[in-house]
Amino acid sequence: MKADTIPKTLLRINTTFGSTSNTIKMNDNTEKTYIQRIDLIIDFIENNLVEELSLELLSKKVHYSPFHFHRVFKFITGETINSFIIRKRIEKIAAILHVGTNKSITELALTYGFSSGNSLSRAFKEFYGISPIAFKSKNKISKIGVNTKLTEKYICRIDNTLNWIEMNGQIEIKKLSEITLIGLTHIGEFDKIGASYEKLAKWMATKDLLNVPNLKAVTVYHDNPRVTDSSKVRLSTCFTAHEDVPVESPVKKVLIKEGYYAVGAFEIAPDSFSKAWDSTCVWVLENGYEFEDGHYFELYHNDHRTHPEHKFIVDICIPIKKPNTKNRHSSKKSERPDNDNLIPCGKQNEEDRIQKDYKKLFACIKGLRTYLKKTYPIDYKTGSIYQGNINFSYFPFTPISLKNQKLKIVIVFSYNKMQFGICLAGQNRQIQKKYWDIFRNSDWNKYHIPNNLEGFSIVEHLLTEHPNLNNFNTLYQHLETEAMKFIRDIIEVLDV
Repeated sequence: MKADTIPKTLLRINTTFGSTSNTIKMNDNTEKTYIQRIDLIIDFIENNLVEELSLELLSKKVHYSPFHFHRVFKFITGETINSFIIRKRIEKIAAILHVGTNKSITELALTYGFSSGNSLSRAFKEFYGISPIAFKSKNKISKIGVNTKLTEKYICRIDNTLNWIEMNGQIEIKKLSEITLIGLTHIGEFDKIGASYEKLAKWMATKDLLNVPNLKAVTVYHDNPRVTDSSKVRLSTCFTAHEDVPVESPVKKVLIKEGYYAVGAFEIAPDSFSKAWDSTCVWVLENGYEFEDGHYFELYHNDHRTHPEHKFIVDICIPIKKPNTKNRHSSKKSERPDNDNLIPCGKQNEEDRIQKDYKKLFACIKGLRTYLKKTYPIDYKTGSIYQGNINFSYFPFTPISLKNQKLKIVIVFSYNKMQFGICLAGQNRQIQKKYWDIFRNSDWNKYHIPNNLEGFSIVEHLLTEHPNLNNFNTLYQHLETEAMKFIRDIIEVLDV
């Protein structure tokens, strides 16, 4: 959406819209109707990105023919309806990746209307220039707002952030009732938000709506400035109002839904807003809360122009899921097994003894290797079984795409722990360290990443404990399912 599209449409114009065979003279009333209906459609799209959004469905909602609606939408927004929907879906996925998710790229793709993970990746690359996984690694907020490379830096940034919050504000969780606002749509041009507020205030003055108790100004963000181009960020400049206040286009009603919010109360200069937003997001994650879909907004308690230091007294409000429930971040950590329960790719334990039923166990491993080699004869390279350690045996089972990156997948059986595991490994120590650094310095945590390079694994996962050796075929099918899921996830995150 072009930054100057809405301001232009708010001017009184008398223009011709349409082809020579179907022209429409647009006066002030027609213009207001168009803006009002397109605003309604934009809100509907943003609230229903997971649903099917056909041209026919959307045009019916505003009582236009599909052909006419398509032309009106492009005239008002500067984008075709299809381009707008694709952009909003990609930005939504980017926003999800930005704050963190356990969902795979394929799951996100199918949820938001893409035919496959590859389809999303192609569209995402066209939009951002990088893959979704690379975007996640580069942009994810994580607990410190950026990716960390060293634990010391992580701790330092957290301490600095919490100290900044302590010096400049206070954050707490509040349950807010529904808030009714009246506002104007504003696209991009953050330095012109003041003009939008002035226009809204003039309209309210004509309706005698300014002289009401506890009137507050509120900026509501419909787009995340971190994932949407600044020229296209849509927000609403608003004032609080009663539910029954009548409005007319271009003024609209905006509802902040009831729910739980992390509310950061700050007294800050204009150039500190970005820091305040980042700090509040850090606080949310550090305290184990989970972000919720909803309106992110700023509620102002003063006119900064009258402040001795021209500071804003403002609440930054971020919707969160109901407190006291496990969120993705905390539950992921609690569900992850300790290193002792994972595949033993680390130090050998000479005190452990090979199980008495070694013959049957080794037959099971040989059978699994044969089963996988026959099932995947073309796209995978299956190596020999390694028996040179009393604690475990293993064999490589590597897709060609990973082998070309000098990586390998290894299936391991631990005799002393009686468990099958799988891991990503490098073909040499240099490759192992290269990719281990990549994973350790990212925010990706779907599987366990070892704390050191004592073993040969880069990423590792437990397939099954205490396997049932009475039915090899059932066991093999289970191990195949779990192993293939791990491999798909590794291929997806590495984008190979």
